[in-house]
Amino acid sequence: MIRKLLVSLALAAAATATLAQMRLIPPDAKRGTLVPVQGMTVEIDGKRIELSAGAQVRDARNLIVLPNALPKESLVKYQLDASGRLHRAWILSPQEAALQDPAR
Repeated sequence: MIRKLLVSLALAAAATATLAQMRLIPPDAKRGTLVPVQGMTVEIDGKRIELSAGAQVRDARNLIVLPNALPKESLVKYQLDASGRLHRAWILSPQEAALQDPAR
């Protein structure tokens, strides 16, 4: 009985860890280095870009990071809106950063 309980707990913990690591980053998201500049302005690979209205930056745990709390430099996958503003960005975990981008 105790063995079954321990196995169930171990499986639940593994499933929770797997779900926490999985997040969907669109395949068309580009890779770059994001550096906050000031207010609603960031740099991606040295190019200054404004954040769009409703822009979201998510950390490696998939939590939203406010613009004034962005790390000094982060490897990200990002999407721009039709106006060329930063619309979505995902700060990559070490495991995500190690993955190769699909061929385009």
